[in-house]
Amino acid sequence: MSFGPSADAVVRVTGMPRSDRERWQAQYTRRLWAGDLLVVAAAIAVAQVIRFGGPGDPPLATTLPLEVRYTAVSVLLGLMWAAFLAGAGTRSPRVIGSGTEEYRRLVDATLLLFGLIAILSLIFGFAVARGYLAIALPLGLVGLIVQRRLWRRWVTVHRLAGRCETRVLVVGGRGAAAAVVTAFSRNPESGHRVVGVCTPDGNTPGLEIDGRTIPVVGDDRSVLEAVLATGADTVAVTATDNLGPADFRHLAWELDRPGVELIVAPGLVDIAGTRVTHKLVAGMPMVHVEKPQYDRAGSIGKTLFDFCFAASAMLAVAPVLLAIAVAVKLTSAGPVFYRSERIGRDGRPFRMIKFRSMYVDAEAHATALIEASGGNPLFFKMRKDPRVTPVGRIIRRYSLDELPQFFNVLRGEMSVVGPRPQVRREVDSYDGMMRRRLLVKPGLTGLWQVSGRSDLSVEDAMRLDLSYVENWSMVLDLLLIARTIGAVSRGDGAY
Repeated sequence: MSFGPSADAVVRVTGMPRSDRERWQAQYTRRLWAGDLLVVAAAIAVAQVIRFGGPGDPPLATTLPLEVRYTAVSVLLGLMWAAFLAGAGTRSPRVIGSGTEEYRRLVDATLLLFGLIAILSLIFGFAVARGYLAIALPLGLVGLIVQRRLWRRWVTVHRLAGRCETRVLVVGGRGAAAAVVTAFSRNPESGHRVVGVCTPDGNTPGLEIDGRTIPVVGDDRSVLEAVLATGADTVAVTATDNLGPADFRHLAWELDRPGVELIVAPGLVDIAGTRVTHKLVAGMPMVHVEKPQYDRAGSIGKTLFDFCFAASAMLAVAPVLLAIAVAVKLTSAGPVFYRSERIGRDGRPFRMIKFRSMYVDAEAHATALIEASGGNPLFFKMRKDPRVTPVGRIIRRYSLDELPQFFNVLRGEMSVVGPRPQVRREVDSYDGMMRRRLLVKPGLTGLWQVSGRSDLSVEDAMRLDLSYVENWSMVLDLLLIARTIGAVSRGDGAY
């Protein structure tokens, strides 16, 4: 492959989509546009009907010399709302279909519009009915988010069936390329399917990732040929010594004509997008990574949220707690609650409370079962543990045995969200990296609990816990709580 620019490579062909990715993205964007318009129109119409008690069309209160009625206001508001959504890039191919940026842009565009309306009403002396806006704003915003969420489910179903995919060719050193391929394979819902790898040496065996062989289809100097051979519509370049700044520019020229997207993958695995910023320094694009967030995870705000949430949850589920307590007591000998030492923040031990789901002599058999299963004490669980009682199997499946841990939250020993608390034998086996789990309070739920629960490997569970510790945010906690409700109600991965 030659990196020299040719006339065909420099001239950009515009008009029709040039790849399958651009084609399905264009169709998806049109669906979003129609859905957004329908939601906005419905929200504004409902607001007008509710506020004015029917299909009436009262005049707008204004000091202007002309009379403006609310039907005209509604039409203008709808057009402005649609324009703000388009201007904020809420349907950009870079954000649709995955991630949180799409939702953030929806919220920002909507709040900016209604803030502008408030400012203009003060400047020009017209008063839009507050009840009208108070209904249209939340109704429209919630409707937009729900509509986008439904479209995401639709595209996820298609992606899992092999459609609406982004076919990726990874270019870079063998180790760096394997890390990028692994990251893509962990999230199949994103639709990025790696179809080949180009490494500096080229003729090497394929990469074995999650039971799938990714072929090496060339070296990092034959990228265009590899793209044509694999049908890739995106090239992800990661760490490689052979490509310099000029080579990247020429590669972008070569890939532009067939409509192939070029992205640079720095290999920052498990770094939240909120910690990453991009800026130009001396003409060079830089990626700045903020320091880990574990200090903020112990903030007063998180502590107050934990206390209020735990207190509210205890009141809400009090009848359930009573029913489980009676069932545990009547079906097996022993106490209702099981108290066990766990290791909390900074390595401090505490007594964690659960409903007893095992027979009273369960702990005496733990060492023998660990040795029989391979001798790994980390996250030790058995799918068919003989120590579990019949009632215990039910309450463990839906994590109801964990509900008394809200008492631990109220006492300040645990958090609602955080790494799961582990026993001393597990903590004693930590290496230096694993001990970072102890920088925050343990939680009732966490990132790995909503990502597969007990079905995850030890390595994946540890990776997700460390990712939570370093990327904490209040928004992340709220998202994990919402996802926990769904995972628990389905009983996924619990035993």
